[in-house]
Amino acid sequence: MVSLMSVTHASIRVPVDAVAVFKALGHPARLEMVKALGAGELCVCELVKVAGLGWSSVSRHLAQLKEAGVVQDEKRGMQVYYSLTLPCVGGFIRCLETDDGKDDDSSCSCTQ
Repeated sequence: MVSLMSVTHASIRVPVDAVAVFKALGHPARLEMVKALGAGELCVCELVKVAGLGWSSVSRHLAQLKEAGVVQDEKRGMQVYYSLTLPCVGGFIRCLETDDGKDDDSSCSCTQ
């Protein structure tokens, strides 16, 4: 297993498998959902709109992201909310998508 870092789940540190994270980010719909989650937690109904897919497809994509350790979920009543477990993923994606390869945030060092 290639470990990037550790993720904390209920105060237990779990190693992150870098290959699993990159595979999880390898689908356009999952990437769009992760980008949207970079702004904060969203319920599944909001992620359905972001992805432009049906509930079943979004649910399967979220399961893959959760299994890879990229997101976590929390059920509140009848709704399930998702948030990023790896906040660094949002910054990494923003860094890759900037026009000049430099992010406004000084933490982006993709082209340095």
